[in-house]
Amino acid sequence: MNEILIPILIVGGIGLLCGLILAFASIVMAVPKDEKAEAIRDLLPGANCGACGFSGCDGYAQALAAGEVKPGLCPVGGTAVAKSISEYLGCESDEMEEKVATVHCLGSYDNTSNRVEYEGIETCAGALSVAGGPTSCQFGCLGFGDCVRACQYNAISVCNGVARIDPTRCKACSMCIKACPRHLISFIPAKKQAVVRCKNCDKGTQTNKVCKIGCIGCKKCEKTCPHDAIHVKNSIAEVDPQKCTGCGECVGACPRHCITLFNAD
Repeated sequence: MNEILIPILIVGGIGLLCGLILAFASIVMAVPKDEKAEAIRDLLPGANCGACGFSGCDGYAQALAAGEVKPGLCPVGGTAVAKSISEYLGCESDEMEEKVATVHCLGSYDNTSNRVEYEGIETCAGALSVAGGPTSCQFGCLGFGDCVRACQYNAISVCNGVARIDPTRCKACSMCIKACPRHLISFIPAKKQAVVRCKNCDKGTQTNKVCKIGCIGCKKCEKTCPHDAIHVKNSIAEVDPQKCTGCGECVGACPRHCITLFNAD
C-alpha cells in the first residue's frame, strides 16, 4: 500500500508547491492595470484593424490614455467614437474626414481576359505567385476574393471577375487594402468626386491590347477638368480629391469610360 501512497503524496506535494510558486509569482510579477486605458478600450469598436496607425485597439487606447495622440484616429468608430472618447478625456478631437475604400479596376470578364488558365490555391496571393498571375493585365484585379475574406463588414463582393465595394457598408478599416496583393484598393473621401478605376501604368497601346476599358493616358480628362483636379502621371490619370468638385466633366470626356463619379449620398 505504501508503495502506491508515497509516490502519490510526492507528486501531489510537488504539484501543490508548484501551484503556490506560480500563485506567488503572478502576484509579484503582475503588470498593473491601466484603468484609464481599459475604459477607453471599451469605447473603441474592437475591430483591431490597425487603421489608426497602432497595432490594434489596445495600443491605440494606451496611447490615448498616455496623452500621446488625440481622439479621431479610428475610422471604424467614426465621429461618434471620437466624440465619446473626447468626452471621457475632457478634450477636443480633430474633425474626422470620413473615408471609404474603392477598387481601382473595372477589368471584368466583359472588358479583359486571362492570358493563362490558373489551377491552384483559390486566392489572389496564391495566383499572383504563379508567373505573376493569370490576368492579361498585370495591374488588374485577380478576382479570387482575398479582400472579400478580409472584410469584417460584408462590404465587398466579386462580380464578373472583379471586386466591388459597397460604400454604405464600408467602415474604412483598411483590411481589404492590406489583403490586395496588387494594391488596387485605396481610401477616398466620402464625398461626390471623380474616381479613376484603373491602375494600369503601361503605355496606351499596350493597355489597349489587354483591356477594353483601361486608362491609356490620353489626357482628355486633364484638359477638360475646370478645376485642375486630374492629371496623367506615369501613363495613368490621377484625381486630387481636395480639388475635385464632382462636376463630372472628366467622366464625360474619358473615351475609355474608366472614370466614374462617386457619390456618398
